[in-house]
Amino acid sequence: MDPLPTHIPNWWDKPAPVTIPDGYADFVEQFRTLQDAMTAAAPDAEQTRTASRLVAELIEVLKQSETDEWSQLSGRLPVPGRGQTLIPVVHINSETEHESRGTVRFGRQFLGGNGAAHGGAIPLMFDDAFGRFANAHGRAIARTANLHIDYRSVTPIDTDLTVTLRFDREEGRKRYVTGEIRDGDRLCVEASGLFIVLKPGAA
Repeated sequence: MDPLPTHIPNWWDKPAPVTIPDGYADFVEQFRTLQDAMTAAAPDAEQTRTASRLVAELIEVLKQSETDEWSQLSGRLPVPGRGQTLIPVVHINSETEHESRGTVRFGRQFLGGNGAAHGGAIPLMFDDAFGRFANAHGRAIARTANLHIDYRSVTPIDTDLTVTLRFDREEGRKRYVTGEIRDGDRLCVEASGLFIVLKPGAA
């Protein structure tokens, strides 16, 4: 593996182009499925040994291409979820400069209990979705300053849910966004976020 660069770039540098290897997007989706399968499984000793061996082999394969943050593929791809396997994926159906609509499905790995999504997975989803939207449409880079979540009713797993994001207003370096999750007509979650535009050269 090549040594890490002595100069770590920041968001103000021109990003290197991202090339998606053939099959990589499918591999990311398989990895998400693997996390759901592991959460749902109760393997016996033999199955545990087999799965552990296969995962160890996968780790060794991936370690051969380990690189720095600015060269990795995860989190940088122009696909739903950006190739990130931790965050619940929001699939955008329509978007304007001020409103974004899509769907999210919390898989088994996000189970909190009794069929409900884990309470911590929901702000994780909103932070990522808000951040992408707050920085979209030619707007300068901003970071999360505040995130507020109101749980209105149970958010189910393994269900296609409607997500709506709204860019409310911008005051100087402050950007205010709001959003919600609905299961059909039922309101599950309301959220709001404050994002601060970075000063030039800030990381």
